[in-house]
Amino acid sequence: MQFIDQARVTVKAGRGGDGIVAFRREKYVPAGGPSGGDGGRGADVLLVADANLQTLLDFKYKRQFLAVDGRRGGPNRCTGASGNHLVIKVPCGTVVRDARTSILLGDLTDAGEELLVAFGGRGGLGNAHYLSNRNRAPEKFTEGREGEEWLLQLELKLLAEVGIIGLPNAGKSTLISVLSAARPKIADYPFTTLVPNLGVVRRPSGDGTVFADIPGLIAGAAQGAGLGHDFLRHIERTRLLIHLIDSSAEDVVADLNVVEGELTAYGHGLDQRPRLVVLNKIELLDPASLEELVEKVSQQVQARGGLPVLAVSAAASKNLPQLLAAVWQQLGIVQL
Repeated sequence: MQFIDQARVTVKAGRGGDGIVAFRREKYVPAGGPSGGDGGRGADVLLVADANLQTLLDFKYKRQFLAVDGRRGGPNRCTGASGNHLVIKVPCGTVVRDARTSILLGDLTDAGEELLVAFGGRGGLGNAHYLSNRNRAPEKFTEGREGEEWLLQLELKLLAEVGIIGLPNAGKSTLISVLSAARPKIADYPFTTLVPNLGVVRRPSGDGTVFADIPGLIAGAAQGAGLGHDFLRHIERTRLLIHLIDSSAEDVVADLNVVEGELTAYGHGLDQRPRLVVLNKIELLDPASLEELVEKVSQQVQARGGLPVLAVSAAASKNLPQLLAAVWQQLGIVQL
């Protein structure tokens, strides 16, 4: 399934039905008078969060949504039928903005949550409303009003508690595939991951925590370089970040600083988000070199007031229980 996390759509609520001019003429009713009914209200447009949707792919092929108009009024003061609300389903985590002004209209995070984005037009008045002592046979009515029309910008921000970030080929996809049932594409070349991957990791209590594997960041990602800028929004909701670093890289400290710098440049509080710095691929180092590397990286991390550095091997499933224990501790989950 193609992953689409941004879309621009036009929604238009229904137009209100027109009122009518009618007069009551019945046998044995000598003073029937005006009886034109009001028009029905136009249908509203609602966005509803659906837990079964994972992407905004549907809006790639349909970008215009028109609600039903209200029906015109009828004789005998009968009000026209109102249009049924147009319900548009979106994934949980969808942020809705006015595309012209970027004003936030709503953030649909919980399944079943609704957002009214366009009001239907009010129905017109029939001539029965204009009866008076001076005008006993009014022929005046009003037309229904147009429904609201909006150009909306939809942005999907994944709902994950833990985000896995790092440079390309740091082993992020391997880690999430080992910790969860997710099966992302894994290969020995950079930018293997082109879209975020979600995986559910079982907690000690038995329920699950969602982990998100974000495509690799490079220098300048916050300004649009590589793939990171498009997907950094998906870790804005996370409570904890796992910064994964390839321990076999030429300059591990430089790699650490690149990603940390991009978090600061991107903003949105990501640089203040709690994060675990994790050295991966430790099976490629001898114990002495690994100990020296951990000490060197720890000095950099502690200088920023960070958490203790961990060393794991995702491919060899080494020290992963210790990593999960640190994650649960930071999330405030008590281990059983």
